[in-house]
Amino acid sequence: MIKRILFLAIILLGISSSYAQNNINEYKYIIVPNTFEFLKEADQYRLNSLTKFLFEKYEFSALMEEDDMPKDFDDNICLALKANVIDDSGMFKTKLSVQLKNCKGDIVFTSKEGTSREKKFAVAYNEALRQAFQSFKTLNYKYEPKETEAIVSKTEENVTNNQEIKQLKEEIKALKKQKENHQVIAQSEVKKATPIKVEEKSVEVNNAVVNNVLYAQKINNGFQLVDQTPKIIYSIKNTGLNNVFLVEGKEAIIYKVDANWVLEYYENSELKTKLLNIKF
Repeated sequence: MIKRILFLAIILLGISSSYAQNNINEYKYIIVPNTFEFLKEADQYRLNSLTKFLFEKYEFSALMEEDDMPKDFDDNICLALKANVIDDSGMFKTKLSVQLKNCKGDIVFTSKEGTSREKKFAVAYNEALRQAFQSFKTLNYKYEPKETEAIVSKTEENVTNNQEIKQLKEEIKALKKQKENHQVIAQSEVKKATPIKVEEKSVEVNNAVVNNVLYAQKINNGFQLVDQTPKIIYSIKNTGLNNVFLVEGKEAIIYKVDANWVLEYYENSELKTKLLNIKF
């Protein structure tokens, strides 16, 4: 009798796990709040940033509440699940679980509880949260739009691409006018740069907008741009021009055009440009 009960429990657990996976696969985004209820300030102990990072580690498209939202989310907020971290800690043990709710407020998924006996909150929360996220590892998440969404997405894809390409060409055209006759002032450790004049025949820009976010961290005389690892991708130095930076160790500059950041560099004596997604 006991064996039969255990067998039925295993089957039910498998069915529940499969249902949770299929259910979550219907959602395209995870929205992470700027602060959790049990914390006193935004991103305290960097717990909210860590939550976003861990979702992305397991292939979710995670967005902070303060981020600019994608157009399809603005059109349909039910594409996203809102994440929350539940604190059920005791006196001697930190206990955290991760909960996902849909646009109606229904709980779609709750992770297993992660625990830690560390005394320092920063260490304990980090350890417990990472342990709770092991539940997402087994889900093997992959966004699968509903059939109606897939049809709409396919018909809109060409229109969106054409609009992006048109917008990009307009931005490059404006960039050429803005950058003519501008001199880039080199820092003391770099030789004074030759004025850069952008010529139409030498400019090459990828039509695809860069999705990888680089975070700007303040350093002496500039910033370092890091990815979510975090790994330093570029070190950039201030110049005498607003929103224009020298890229340290490279024959390149980074500057802002409207809401876009552009990397401009030489490759085999040929001037090229690339869009960057930088968060200051």
